Amino acid sequence: MGSSNDPVVHQNKVFSNVDYTEKTLTNREFVHCEFINCLFTKSDLRNNEFESCHFKQCNFSMAQIAGAGFRDAVFTECKIMGVDFTQCNKFLFSFTFHDCQLDYCIFLGTKLKKTLFRKCSLKEVEFSDADLSASVFDQCDMANTRFSNTQLEKADFRTAYNFSIDPEINKLKKARFTANNLAGLLDKYHLDIND
Repeated sequence: MGSSNDPVVHQNKVFSNVDYTEKTLTNREFVHCEFINCLFTKSDLRNNEFESCHFKQCNFSMAQIAGAGFRDAVFTECKIMGVDFTQCNKFLFSFTFHDCQLDYCIFLGTKLKKTLFRKCSLKEVEFSDADLSASVFDQCDMANTRFSNTQLEKADFRTAYNFSIDPEINKLKKARFTANNLAGLLDKYHLDIND
């Protein structure tokens, strides 16, 4: 018999149209679960674990996720605005994002190697001091996203747009760009570049 401190474990479950807005989830573990069209706006998800979970059309705006673990979490068509990922469990921290709104999120100092961001809005996201080695930014809008002392070796920016990255204060060895978007590396010089 488990103690009252043991987490409640949910495995292979589908949660659909659940409204967790401003609610607190405590001591839960979700393994191979699917969340469809759920609202987590301003929810308190601290210290819960989500392993190999898929979130579809969910809203996580302003959710509190300090101590929460996300391992192999996939987010599809989710709204995840203003979320501070720096407080997440560092040992359960791997994501894939498809068609998500991640504007104003904070990934300061996080390790996001080989993370896929596909067709995402990444406006005003904080990536300073983060490790984004070999990550892919496929068709992402990166307007006003901050990169400072960011590890971007082998990162793929070939279809990304509106980014501004200073090569002098970021590590860009073998990062991938196209001739069309190289201007994003020269913004600080205020050049007039014509196609």
